[in-house]
Amino acid sequence: MSNPFMQIVEPLDSNQPEKKFFNVSKLKDERYERLPFSIKVLLESAIRNCDEFLVKKEDVENIFNWQVMQHKNVEVPFKPARVILQDFTGVPAVVDFAAMRDAVKKLGGDPEKINPICPADLVIDHSIQVDFNRRTDSLQKNQDLEFERNKERFEFLKWGSQAFHNMRIIPPGSGIIHQVNLEYLARVVFDQNGYYYPDSVVGTDSHTTMIDGLGVLGWGVGGIEAEAVMLGQPISMVLPEVIGYKLKGNPQPLVTSTDIVLTVTKHLRQVGVVGKFVEFFGPGVAQLSIADRATIANMCPEYGATAAFFPADEVSIRYLIQTGRDEEKVKHIKKYLEAVGMFRDFNRSSQDPDFTQVVELDLHTVVPCCSGPKRPQDKVAVSDMKTDFETCLGAKQGFKGFQIAPKHHSDRVKFVYEGSDFQITHGSVVIAAITSCTNTSNPSVMLGAGLLAKKAVNAGLTVKPYIKTSLSPGSGVVTYYLRESGVMPYLSQLGFDVVGYGCMTCIGNSGPLPEPVVEAITQGDLVAVGVLSGNRNFEGRVHPNTRANYLASPPLVIAYAIAGTIRIDFEKEPLGVNAEGKMIFLRDIWPTRDEIQAVERQYVIPGMFKEVYKKIETVNESWNALEAPSEKLYTWNPKSTYIKSPPFFENLTLEPLPPKCIVDAYVLLNLGDSVTTDHISPAGNIARNSPAARYLTNRGLTPRDFNSYGSRRGNDDVMARGTFANIRLLNKFINKQGPQTIHFPSGENLDVFDAAERYMQAGQPLIVLTGKEYGSGSSRDWAAKGPFLLGIKAIIAESYERIHRSNLVGMGVIPLQYLPGENAETLGLTGRERYTIIIPEELKPRMNVQIKLDTGKTFQTIMRFDTDVELTYFHNGGILNYMIRKMAT
Repeated sequence: MSNPFMQIVEPLDSNQPEKKFFNVSKLKDERYERLPFSIKVLLESAIRNCDEFLVKKEDVENIFNWQVMQHKNVEVPFKPARVILQDFTGVPAVVDFAAMRDAVKKLGGDPEKINPICPADLVIDHSIQVDFNRRTDSLQKNQDLEFERNKERFEFLKWGSQAFHNMRIIPPGSGIIHQVNLEYLARVVFDQNGYYYPDSVVGTDSHTTMIDGLGVLGWGVGGIEAEAVMLGQPISMVLPEVIGYKLKGNPQPLVTSTDIVLTVTKHLRQVGVVGKFVEFFGPGVAQLSIADRATIANMCPEYGATAAFFPADEVSIRYLIQTGRDEEKVKHIKKYLEAVGMFRDFNRSSQDPDFTQVVELDLHTVVPCCSGPKRPQDKVAVSDMKTDFETCLGAKQGFKGFQIAPKHHSDRVKFVYEGSDFQITHGSVVIAAITSCTNTSNPSVMLGAGLLAKKAVNAGLTVKPYIKTSLSPGSGVVTYYLRESGVMPYLSQLGFDVVGYGCMTCIGNSGPLPEPVVEAITQGDLVAVGVLSGNRNFEGRVHPNTRANYLASPPLVIAYAIAGTIRIDFEKEPLGVNAEGKMIFLRDIWPTRDEIQAVERQYVIPGMFKEVYKKIETVNESWNALEAPSEKLYTWNPKSTYIKSPPFFENLTLEPLPPKCIVDAYVLLNLGDSVTTDHISPAGNIARNSPAARYLTNRGLTPRDFNSYGSRRGNDDVMARGTFANIRLLNKFINKQGPQTIHFPSGENLDVFDAAERYMQAGQPLIVLTGKEYGSGSSRDWAAKGPFLLGIKAIIAESYERIHRSNLVGMGVIPLQYLPGENAETLGLTGRERYTIIIPEELKPRMNVQIKLDTGKTFQTIMRFDTDVELTYFHNGGILNYMIRKMAT
């Protein structure tokens, strides 16, 4: 059916009548001017894509009527302009696409219908590890090892880039997905098929929100949901509340954008913004660069919002010019945004829209800070770091506690490294990483780190050689301006050589620590520390041997590396003593904001961005030399331990089968609060004593070749065995950390996979009991696929992280939620009962369902299928089954 809003289409420029846009202002609806700018993006998409089938006029009216409908759980469709993927989530997406082609052919359809309709970019950035550091050839060595380990995956991705239309792949060694998106891929306004429209994006990485800082609405979705968008389906979402976050004042001279984002993260966690949009406004926004805004938007998942939107303004336009975008296109971007009322002046309060709620932050109140030791929302002022860590040492095991007996707080362990004697204690820094797009995209903090390094070296300060230092920029532009500004040699002298272009330490690809350091940590049961400029510091994520991990700005990462410990009060204690015996304090080497800005103005220039990005798709010679098959259907290699056709579609029929009740299910795991996707589906190293290691060993691999779980996401046999394999998993059945559970029929303690396999062989369904914020952390489709393959039919939780719940729905795993005020404890559930979940024939969104126990007890839970579309997916056994049936008929 034709679009009912075609009457508002008109040319943007009379000189280019063929280039048109939907001029929403021609509808003369007074509600439009009062809408938050982020909601205007949803509205424009609904109007432009209205076909009275996937998107209806009723949907457009509901978005116009946001002021009323935001509180009514109203479902609206949204068609993003594009999709972005990284390789950890991109490989399983391409594997699914290849398997879907096979399934469509098997059902009698045309396999080439399985093809991205929505433009998709896949950036390979998650595979490189810090295996080598503190060497002049670290970068080349790490990149060579990356290709050696991942050649098969990379060949598969290269096949995908050729077999599927509308899919561009950015090769390894180019940078981090969100920084490449910010500096190169983002359009701000699309100019396609004769129409201008707002750029918008969903990505298979939770930090896709970083692009919100440029005025491009984007957020993370599950890999499964992203695949549906790529196939032309809209996202079905509940029309969100929008929290207006008013910024005022100017930051103090010593404060960095990292300090601001950690302050915002803690504040918004306290406000409670899960499932909501946050939109920034107020005169303080005008004081922030795009890099500053992008840093704040990047950590949106850590404060729990869906999106963290900064509408485009004059600063956005200047950034597009600075990063080498075509100036003629930039003129049309500004003209379009002004024409549709989406261009912002943060100093004009008359432009402020209506918000659900307004909260404020005075930037002048922000102080230098870090976050940790186990969660990004646990902000600690730098002035309090020493006392806070020492309090955590003795506190009860938890997010702010390690339960070390007071008599052991001063324990020290001696060791020999490279012929010299050293000793470490609780709080000793063993990893110091300048990493992650959160900060490496921001020239002010990167140049600040470089200038601090220069002053530190000139003052005679050094970093102890056993500390694993690294610098992994988010794009080649960073190296370019660090080198041109003359600070790179000083960073290298302190051990911060460029080790690779990718996420690296931020996602747990920190590589091995020196063996003497590991032995000392283990011998003393020490709480060793990692300090990183990343966005996540969940326990077990950064490195298995760093129990405490702190997020910090790049200059602070260097400062703590020089100090060698987190137990330092920078105001009172020196960083070190130079050869002349002079005490050097942090204040002596901390660069001023004016110093940093002067260097940034001189060295961060458009020519650098143009130079780096004009060759981004061809610069990697190893990638260019890869040979990939040319067939449209992939030829699966049965011997491969990286790429395998998944079993999701093996028994798929053309017509869906009706859902059945889950009868007499056992509880596989009884978990607590804040179980992250890292706990459910680890991305890091494969432990040598794990089921996945045994599987790989049986296939002839040695531990050196295991690689990481993240790199093996294209193989379901490895990933099923890696599900709930995190060494920090705390299962109440076992009462100590470790990836084990009780197999109740036999009473044996087994690895989680081995127990699940026994249950499945006996035909016994499984469920999981858990607490609040289940599935928080990185967007990870295997955190839903893995439980599905273990035979888990339902999860019963107190609350869910948004993306993870969506992924469970996408795999046909039922997300159940306790009624308000209830949980396993209040209901007296031990997890040793057997559970029957009654699935009614007539299902409705968010309906209550009854659960019966073999003890005779019954209770109600909310079935968290939030929309009719999600129920459709459930009836089909998941979103991919739904898409295959649709394409096969």
